[in-house]
Amino acid sequence: MSHPFRRLAAVLVALLAFPAGAAAPEPSMADATRFTVATYNASLFDDEAGAVTQRLAGGQDVQARKVAAIVQRVRPDLLLVNEFDHDEAGTLADTFQREYLEVGQDGQAPLAYPYRFFAPVNTGVPSGMDLNRDGQVGGEGRKRGEDSFGFGLHPGQYGMLVLSRFPIDVAQARTFQHLPWAALPEARRPRHPDGGWWHDDAVWPKLRLSSKSHWDVPVQTPAGTVHFLASHPTPPVFDGPEDRNGLRNADEITLWRHYLDDRDASWLCDDRGRCGGLRDGARFVIAGALTNAPLDGAGHHAAIRALVEHPRVLRHAFPRSEGGARAAVADGGANASHRGDPAHDTGRFGGRAGNLHLDYVLPSVGFRIVDSGVFWPLAGQPGHAWIDASDHRLVWMTLEAAP
Repeated sequence: MSHPFRRLAAVLVALLAFPAGAAAPEPSMADATRFTVATYNASLFDDEAGAVTQRLAGGQDVQARKVAAIVQRVRPDLLLVNEFDHDEAGTLADTFQREYLEVGQDGQAPLAYPYRFFAPVNTGVPSGMDLNRDGQVGGEGRKRGEDSFGFGLHPGQYGMLVLSRFPIDVAQARTFQHLPWAALPEARRPRHPDGGWWHDDAVWPKLRLSSKSHWDVPVQTPAGTVHFLASHPTPPVFDGPEDRNGLRNADEITLWRHYLDDRDASWLCDDRGRCGGLRDGARFVIAGALTNAPLDGAGHHAAIRALVEHPRVLRHAFPRSEGGARAAVADGGANASHRGDPAHDTGRFGGRAGNLHLDYVLPSVGFRIVDSGVFWPLAGQPGHAWIDASDHRLVWMTLEAAP
């Protein structure tokens, strides 16, 4: 893991150890461009708007303290937090940063992020349409959520937050909250079991692709501008034989492939009307709870494999943990039939799902991976008592510019 004070200490040690009178070696360019990026689905959400902010006030919420302790332990320079309720004023982000991250938790050092990015998401935003085909628009509880543009019981539930030690170019940031699902080339339009379209021709063009949003957040890192590509696709479950969530999950993942493939795509327009994908040669990191495993669980696995294997994504071994491998054996159940390496799993979901690899940090070519991991300590290791803060685990990767 990289931290500016650790890098400085390493340089000082090298200088003191070098023979007197000899020329000291210059720090390598790779060391100067090193930084750590992470994604964490922190489960800091509530079914009532504003409830998480109220709960965290005063700095004593047990879950939030565990989440903060994990972040302080790993100390990423750039962090995406998924399932973090959005409020327009940023009150929850203020509270979490000031009363949790900037206060040492359980022996960890405080951690400050001077830069952040957040924006509205589709979860809980009423669509005014009968999306679940129950014969009514909206309703109470889950029915209301299913007729929203993204499932949620209030606008902003399950939102996203980017925290950074490095400046963010907010003026150039792009959000794709309103991009129509139908705009995606060869979109996977759900069908009713009788063969007809699940969403009729009046509804389909109005649907939004992102269940939350897709963000391109340019960050001025030591390696230059890095486009932090953040998203949290809908889980490919909680639907029926029409597979509307499974198909949407696959297309939300596929959107990033188009974004990398076609800088001139006229249909790929952000919420400010700027069209096209990412320019050729730009460095990026795709991050988020993509809720699709390469081999196991629900979903169209070809979609995530195609993204991982994209020519602009660096070929690499997935981050791993000892805790994930041990937990899969201990839990048994669904894990026994899984084909993926349990050391790559990033969450513990029980029941028929078991432990799954759902969270990703995918760097572009132009980087070298120094180190990586899934924060899933074994029992008795530091931090094991914190991991029940969420059913997901934090995934991190230390990168440096490739020579």
